[in-house]
Amino acid sequence: MTLPDHENRSLPRSYGFAGIILLVIGAGLGAGGYHIIAAQPGSEANARSSAPKESVPNLVRNGERIEVPEGSPLRNKLKVDDVTEMPIQQTLVLPAVVEADPARLSKVLPPLSGRVTQLKVDLGRRVELGQPLAVLESSELRTAYAEYDRAKILLALATKNRDRVRGLGKIGGIAEKDLLQVEADFATAEAEFQRAEARLKQIGVAPDTADTSRVLTILSPIAGSVIDLVVSPGAFWNDSTAPLMTVADLTTIWVTATVPEKDISVVAQGQSVDVSFAAYPGEVLKGHVLFVSDVLDPDTRRAKVRIAFPNPENRFKPGMFANVTFFTPVQTVPVVLATALVLKKDTNRVFVETAPWMFEPRIVKTGFQRGDQIVIQEGLKVGDRVVVKGAVLLND
Repeated sequence: MTLPDHENRSLPRSYGFAGIILLVIGAGLGAGGYHIIAAQPGSEANARSSAPKESVPNLVRNGERIEVPEGSPLRNKLKVDDVTEMPIQQTLVLPAVVEADPARLSKVLPPLSGRVTQLKVDLGRRVELGQPLAVLESSELRTAYAEYDRAKILLALATKNRDRVRGLGKIGGIAEKDLLQVEADFATAEAEFQRAEARLKQIGVAPDTADTSRVLTILSPIAGSVIDLVVSPGAFWNDSTAPLMTVADLTTIWVTATVPEKDISVVAQGQSVDVSFAAYPGEVLKGHVLFVSDVLDPDTRRAKVRIAFPNPENRFKPGMFANVTFFTPVQTVPVVLATALVLKKDTNRVFVETAPWMFEPRIVKTGFQRGDQIVIQEGLKVGDRVVVKGAVLLND
């Protein structure tokens, strides 16, 4: 096919194959001639570049399951790691105070009211069992002695009368009712005598004594130290329920700590503890929990925990401050990085990998934190894979 001269011009090489096709198509369009439709250079490339590209979503949600598709930029922002295990021994440090053992402490109460005429010890004095502590002059003691003397005389008289009547009864010289009466009188006198004697013994004095002063000497009920003294010579004491002084055996002392309600689960009888005293810096005593209270203080919401220590040299004194470190048994527990936790609606969640780049949220119960690791109590097991970096990007 020959083109007219005015059309017979060389086509630019840049038109390429697509330009030739358009030229041929145009040749059939003109009426009796040829009509050239020129294609612009690079139109094929422009057509391809102007076509819209299909974008890759960051993640795809299917209910609770989350998929991070291939090509998602989110893959470069996530890090997945295994749940590991770690041997952990939890410690709890609480303030404490030194106390006397209540079983080795005696409050000295006067059995009678009266006037303190002598005080034989002072505060802090060490005393022995049965050592005189104070002398009390009491009218009640004189009354008790008088009742004893009277009962003793009446019993002696009733005994003689009974023996006389019994002798007459053997020979038939007395009526039976008289015999019964003297037996009853004797029994009554004997009971009164025993009552008066018991009263003196209860007071703490000997019924038959050569001491005519009739004063009460108060003796120490135990060996120990006078740790409290509230009386002075010349004082009149009329309250038999108020102690004159307190004597404590300090050869064994208690270190008492108060444990908050939230920490009671980590404290148990027999548990190992370390105790340090403010009075002896650098010195640590090893001990065991002797007693955990079964009740909480309603005001402080704390329970008392006591540790006993021997104190032969009286180095540890009631009122001293101390610190007690409680050690729980070593446990192997699952742990994850703290960055794996995401808070939602007051619950901690992690994202568990169920398949490559497939995740699902799971609520977990956490324990204490050590360093950057958090103990998992419920929800995960060793070997599970969780998102430890970028987990917040998967959260709703």
